[in-house]
Amino acid sequence: MSVPAPKTFNPDEAENLEDIEKQFAVKAVQHMVTYWSILEKVRGSTLRLTRLDDEIYEHLKRDFPEFDPAETIDEDKMKSKEGKERWRNFMMAYEKKVDDYNFGTLLRANPKWEYGKDETIFVPRMQFYAIEIARNKLGLNDWIYEKAEAERQAAKGQSSS
Repeated sequence: MSVPAPKTFNPDEAENLEDIEKQFAVKAVQHMVTYWSILEKVRGSTLRLTRLDDEIYEHLKRDFPEFDPAETIDEDKMKSKEGKERWRNFMMAYEKKVDDYNFGTLLRANPKWEYGKDETIFVPRMQFYAIEIARNKLGLNDWIYEKAEAERQAAKGQSSS
């Protein structure tokens, strides 16, 4: 259950409390590690991230017909005034349907890349879901499972010799 901000709260003047920022960063990294670990164990093309995956995917295609899940995300365009407005409208449809829909999450800018300092964008969870659901449905994350499976087989081969 979320508590509304006090009426006197002005987000433009709010302090950034370092301990709170660190806690958010820890949660975002935990989410990233967990998601990567799942992709190493399950083909993305067979994975469901939410009970609403199909609805979210169709909504993404409808609201962002130009979006290509295989391409590198232009963070500047995504976070521009117009981009923020389009994404905010998209995300608000899930405010009461998806837990933590606006919680900060790490997203790879390109599905061909692993997570890394320069390859990662900080986004609201709903943006992560929409983009990763599209990537999974199109098989763009399957390489992660295949790479991990090859490493498992190589390790198994080494241990039996």
